[in-house]
Amino acid sequence: MASTPAASGTSAALSPMTGRGFFNKLKKAYSFYTVGFVVFVLALAVGEQMGLPRLWIGYIYLMATVGLYAGIGIISRTSDAAEYYVAGRRVPAFFNGMATGADWMSAASGVGLVTTRLTGVPFEYGVFLGLGGILVCSFLGGMRAVTWTQVAQYIILIIAYMTPVVWLSVKQTGIPIPQIIYGKQLEKVTALEEKFIKDPKEIEVRNLWKARADEASANLKGLPGSYEAGKQKLAADVDKLKADNAPAEQVTNAEKALAAYPKDVDAAKAQWTKDAGLAARAAPPIRHAEAFPGKDDAARDVSRRNFLALVFCLMVGTAALPHILMRYYTTPSVRQARESVFWSLFFIFLLYFTAPALGVLAKFDVYSNVVGSAYATLPNWAAAWAKVDPTLLSIIDINKDGIVQLAEISIGTDINVLATPEIAGLPYVISGLVAAGGLAAALSTADGLLLTIANALSHDFYYKMLDPNASTARRVTVSKFLLLLVAIVAASVAVQKPADILFLVSAAFSLAAAAFFPALVCGIFWKRANKWGATLGMIAGLGITFYYMATTQPWLRSLFGVTGSIESHTWWGIGAISAGLWGVPLGFLVIIVVSLLTPAPNREVQDLVEHVRYPNLTGDKIVTVGT
Repeated sequence: MASTPAASGTSAALSPMTGRGFFNKLKKAYSFYTVGFVVFVLALAVGEQMGLPRLWIGYIYLMATVGLYAGIGIISRTSDAAEYYVAGRRVPAFFNGMATGADWMSAASGVGLVTTRLTGVPFEYGVFLGLGGILVCSFLGGMRAVTWTQVAQYIILIIAYMTPVVWLSVKQTGIPIPQIIYGKQLEKVTALEEKFIKDPKEIEVRNLWKARADEASANLKGLPGSYEAGKQKLAADVDKLKADNAPAEQVTNAEKALAAYPKDVDAAKAQWTKDAGLAARAAPPIRHAEAFPGKDDAARDVSRRNFLALVFCLMVGTAALPHILMRYYTTPSVRQARESVFWSLFFIFLLYFTAPALGVLAKFDVYSNVVGSAYATLPNWAAAWAKVDPTLLSIIDINKDGIVQLAEISIGTDINVLATPEIAGLPYVISGLVAAGGLAAALSTADGLLLTIANALSHDFYYKMLDPNASTARRVTVSKFLLLLVAIVAASVAVQKPADILFLVSAAFSLAAAAFFPALVCGIFWKRANKWGATLGMIAGLGITFYYMATTQPWLRSLFGVTGSIESHTWWGIGAISAGLWGVPLGFLVIIVVSLLTPAPNREVQDLVEHVRYPNLTGDKIVTVGT
């Protein structure tokens, strides 16, 4: 795929040199890489126009991007501890900010979704196929390889994210700056939503969903008797139709209904539980322009509280995510670490400033082009995404009128961005580009997390606690072995698809906030904090957060056998994804109380805290004076 930073200028980019010359060489290498990637995409676009099959385009995107990341890992391979753990502490602030931005973009299960959509392989294989590139990169080069890979991934990610948004903006308004014009489209979306809320056909469909959900709920309450009664009724219907010499089509449909009936009580319970969830599709569409949607003032108040709670958890969780904090060890100085925080926020802002525009433009396209179309003319993307996972996309003609109503469309949050280009009718090469961007986001987060977990186990547990005399080479070897082990465990969990991406990602922020943020703040700004307070504070914060998730999140409730309604376990209406709201204050409280009840840290520890707060003080072997 054209020239890459790993291939052009790699020897310079990965050499021990630091300072302005190193920065300039990196800038030149990644500039060539960016141009090369754009040329690569344009070449695929030309190929598509000349008849290149879509499956081939998908394979080319997948192999080129994963091959690029693996190639950087091979070229960056190292056994040096400083290079493996902290990239030699010479990553310039600008590039560290870009790498952090890519590391922060979470898209966990996207590895499987993207590889499945691009190549057609099963989701389970897609997860392991995508992780292959991660392992080669992280295993061979550690943080050095991960850093330069994440910079490359951010470039792919931002190009992939911006291209369809700008395209949609031009298509709908003629203006290529979506951030300033999506307000006009929002007005059109609002008008369409009001139309859908009052449309008789939409109301008919919503009532049908409600009836199906109510029937499933009633069957669940009547188990096991309702299972046998339902089966006997269907069998009786078949016998009656045959006895009455009914038309063959009616008999066939009745036999199909009997054959599709759950095979046992457990299967019936699973199916009816799923059908009971269809009640959500019976609700009118949520008004996009309403900040805190709800059916009444009380519901809107709950929505507002959940929004603020989620913002709090995301903000505090970001400050405590280990794989993000680890990135700031890679800069040459404390000053550059602080500068890279600015660049991290800037590069994250570039993407998320565009997210509202993407949501409005994509929704307008669905409302105006998909809703109201005939089922007979549905585009190929509907069947393609349903094949990846039927729960991701569902378009069912429940009222049998042959026309798509909004209430008949269900698009999973996991594919909102990935499916947008196809929904909007953009060329498939753009769909592949967005998928490549999703893969870049997924892999950049995954390799950062895997490396951080493995390094923590090898350094903090193995080296600090089990074998303090272990050589540098042995520690790196142990870290690589643990990396493989953690990757296999993570992939095995991912293929189970335990919950949707939104919950999994948000849970990570809440857990990090509750477990680490209070200890980080007290450890830096309060000399009286001690190890007992920090340890018990982390346990308490993590414990209450996980408890709240386990009692209010459907999958965790089923895993731990929690009984009673979700509402009875919910505090102040806060959802499971914002459980860190309870863990953070409890963590602070426990740290303060326990630290005051136990002996103060010795003078050496207090001096270390002072040094962390004022890094220009001497006394550390690592040079921390700003450069």
